[in-house]
Amino acid sequence: MEIILSSVLSDSFTLSEILIILGSSLFIGFAISLLYIKTHKNSGYTPSFAVTLVMLPVIIAVIILLIGNNVARAFSLAGAFTIIRFRSAPADPKDIAYIFFTLAAGLALGLGYIGYAVIFTVVLSVVIVLMDIFRYATPRSEHFILKVTIPENLNYQDLINDILEEYSTSYRLKKVRTVDFGALFEAVFYVELKKNANQKEMIDKIRTRNGNLNIQLLFKEYEDKLYQIDG
Repeated sequence: MEIILSSVLSDSFTLSEILIILGSSLFIGFAISLLYIKTHKNSGYTPSFAVTLVMLPVIIAVIILLIGNNVARAFSLAGAFTIIRFRSAPADPKDIAYIFFTLAAGLALGLGYIGYAVIFTVVLSVVIVLMDIFRYATPRSEHFILKVTIPENLNYQDLINDILEEYSTSYRLKKVRTVDFGALFEAVFYVELKKNANQKEMIDKIRTRNGNLNIQLLFKEYEDKLYQIDG
């Protein structure tokens, strides 16, 4: 048993210290994961990503413990990681920041700086929570993509301009195409709605202009992922 333990323990850490590091890694991983879930309740979060945030600090801490001061082992692990291919990447820049958050905590824990890792996690978590509470950098207006189907006998250029001026701070006609074999137009607008603008009221007014044909109002960031709109 002593031979097995001596082969896996680091030169500078005992078994009890390693268990403390791994336990701290799990605790911090859960804390960061819960922080991610809390700050993404309104916008939605990916459960698998929340689980990943729990695992990352432990994985990084174990890697650092395995490497220790062994340069050859470090190069071996680096070579092993070069063959990994990630199937997907976080779409939200905040998700990437959370990954670096967990990586930094895992590195500190793997090096044995548990106090630094805890302080770093607490301070950054407080900053993130405060930014979420005070809605830091949240725009005062919302950006949407408005798709309006218009009969071919109507002028799509000026049909709803006065309605958009009433409910938006700015708007721009982005694209027009024909649908149903040229019987209809589909006009695509980039719209920046005023704060607390009544979206249903705006759509109802547009319906009276386009003959109650199809109208779509989508958040711009999600629309860009689903459709390719030529610039």
